[in-house]
Amino acid sequence: MFPVNQGFYMPAEWHPKQRTFIEFPVREVVWSDINKAREAYSTVANAISEFEPVTMIVKPDKVNIAKSLCSNSVQLLELEHDDSWMRDNGPTFVINNKQQIAGVSWQFNAWGEKYTPYANDNLVASRLLENLDIPVFNADVILEGGAIHVDGQGTLITTKECVLNTNRNRNITCEKLEEYFYNYLNIKKVIWLNKGLYGDETDGHVDNVACFIAPGHVLIQGPSDKNDPNYSNFIENLAILKEATDCNNKPLEITIMPQPPQILHQGEPLTLSYINYYLVNGGLILPTFGGVATTSDNNAMSILKELFPQRKIVAINSLEIIKGGGNIHCITQQMPTHIL
Repeated sequence: MFPVNQGFYMPAEWHPKQRTFIEFPVREVVWSDINKAREAYSTVANAISEFEPVTMIVKPDKVNIAKSLCSNSVQLLELEHDDSWMRDNGPTFVINNKQQIAGVSWQFNAWGEKYTPYANDNLVASRLLENLDIPVFNADVILEGGAIHVDGQGTLITTKECVLNTNRNRNITCEKLEEYFYNYLNIKKVIWLNKGLYGDETDGHVDNVACFIAPGHVLIQGPSDKNDPNYSNFIENLAILKEATDCNNKPLEITIMPQPPQILHQGEPLTLSYINYYLVNGGLILPTFGGVATTSDNNAMSILKELFPQRKIVAINSLEIIKGGGNIHCITQQMPTHIL
């Protein structure tokens, strides 16, 4: 029995939320300064808690550190984990019109076994759902939440570079993945982009490249400089979107978000993206980068204010988070409201 057989579907990220989940940083090798990373994660958690409940998943021996950084409105939940990217190893929540909620637990292998150990991270979704007393559907395919975006009506966007990568699932096909997306998320149409951002450690997660901002409306980030390493991928993905239709066979509306300027860390360019924002109840948490990106940050803020006029935009300098390989969307996982 699959979720689709019980009417479950994955709602869009603008669907009202019960709660947000985040994992407290623990893998020191990921961070140039793990204390700064913990401060940055807590800053995001505290900001989200102004809009909706937040649960920070914390290893038992790190509870006191988390308490010192998180506001009293952030709930701490002791749960063993290996890393701190809740978008990718957390559950995908699904709901139905019977006012039921469940969770999909995908398999997780640390982005193609880039880090070890990851056994506890692979169990976070099922353990969390058990703690919440929410039914779990176990999917026997490796998939990270940052690899997909949905419109809540049956359309999903992803990248071939990531989900077809042999370091996840060997010899899997687009058709087989579309079958998984239908069975577990009730997806009727998949839009296949080719590649994500240059240098992205996740092998091209879509949540750095493009997202739905409303049914049939996609926001895509791209550079204007033809010499930029992201330019050719951007032009290719843009062409795909212009030819694509949603699950209702309607052409997409497309908005372009200009790419921030390059910022180096330890001699390498960071994977900077304004697409990696996180929607909260009545608001939007926007990653910004400051310095040479200040003008670009302000432009991104203006674009999102126009796209989301009813939401309060909260900008957070997230350079310390991106140094670990992800950003605000990557560290969060939403639990939607199912009783309306």
